[in-house]
Amino acid sequence: MATPFTVYKLIVLYMLQNSEVSLTNSQISEFILDREYTNYFHLQQALSELEESDLIEKQTVSNTSYYKITEDGNTTLSYFSDEVSPEIKKEVKEYLKKNGRQMQRRILTPADYYTTGQDGYAVRCRLIERNVSLIDLTMSAPNLEAAKSMCRNWSDKSQVIYEKIMEELL
Repeated sequence: MATPFTVYKLIVLYMLQNSEVSLTNSQISEFILDREYTNYFHLQQALSELEESDLIEKQTVSNTSYYKITEDGNTTLSYFSDEVSPEIKKEVKEYLKKNGRQMQRRILTPADYYTTGQDGYAVRCRLIERNVSLIDLTMSAPNLEAAKSMCRNWSDKSQVIYEKIMEELL
């Protein structure tokens, strides 16, 4: 019989295995905390241990953590999936089905800036749809204010910029 802490980890693995897209920390938290399976502290500890064990991968984009299951995570879950009750599995599938369309349609437009070697700035802008990178563009910015402005404007203008680039290239 698995400990409750192990079951929390298995629920996270089960969620990630059954989701068509990476899930955010807040999506995983919403499911687990709303059902009072555990508290926030234990959930964050479980996510951290899953990541340290290479059972899940975390990608942070614009201060949002996205998680996906690894091959090792899938293998581990296959050995211990019976430890997750049929009721919880059903709840996970219902949650993902209810929220899945919203998660799938979601277009991410992360933009981050960083300093370059010569006191300059570079801005990385991406357009991601359904976990597929449509564009990944890195540009130089003349100063910090310009870099911040480029990041702020990317979300609103990314679709138009992407369409113009595709129009020119096709």
